[in-house]
Amino acid sequence: MILDQFKLDGKVAIVTGASRGLGKGMALALAEAGADIAGVGVSDSSGTGEMVQSLGRRYQQITADLGDPACVPDIVAQVKATFGRVDILVNNAGTIRRNDFLDFSEEDWDAVMDLNLKAPLFLSQAVAREFVAQGGGGKIIHIASMLSFQGGIRVASYTSSKSGIRGLTMLMANELAARGINVNAIAPGYMVTDNTQQLRDDPVRNGEIQRRIPADRWGLPEDLAGAVVFLASDAANYVHGHTLVVDGGWLSR
Repeated sequence: MILDQFKLDGKVAIVTGASRGLGKGMALALAEAGADIAGVGVSDSSGTGEMVQSLGRRYQQITADLGDPACVPDIVAQVKATFGRVDILVNNAGTIRRNDFLDFSEEDWDAVMDLNLKAPLFLSQAVAREFVAQGGGGKIIHIASMLSFQGGIRVASYTSSKSGIRGLTMLMANELAARGINVNAIAPGYMVTDNTQQLRDDPVRNGEIQRRIPADRWGLPEDLAGAVVFLASDAANYVHGHTLVVDGGWLSR
């Protein structure tokens, strides 16, 4: 049956940045579809773990600073030790720094690029190697942004990192599709997360943003549930290198 293609029973998913916001929402969606979850990041994700376990799935919390690629081998080793395999990777962890272009610092450039682009590259590489060794392929899902398509303002490193994620998604698909590994991305619109708190707290900017969104509201973590389950499932077996926009219609304006 067609609905069976969306089931993730017996699958193991790594979700970075799973402690809150979009990462937590996607981890719960994958668990509801049947997957066990390994949540990776610097923040305590035990709250997410309790919710995953309440859905009848297993949860592993892995504390790691993804800004340092040296942590990658240990992440994969811990997941394999607990679950025996890995089937899905969601590269969600990210950060943002804001400053005028003329004043943008090397520190703010490096901090964002290391977490938003370098970490997904090397974690994906390690997980893809596991997919090849296991046989049977796997799913890698990057979290891109509307700024994978637009320039933005005062976010030089964030825009560059998310444009890089879109390009990396296509590059990886070109090299890995024939191995049965699906690499795709989700580009959320303006979502209610910690990264957008500053914008939502500004009544002028908040109003400008919401008026441009055809759906007339900011997105919520649960708005990504269907997209992440689809891209992680067999229903997306012939979808490669695509960036799926979930933005309430923002890019249509």
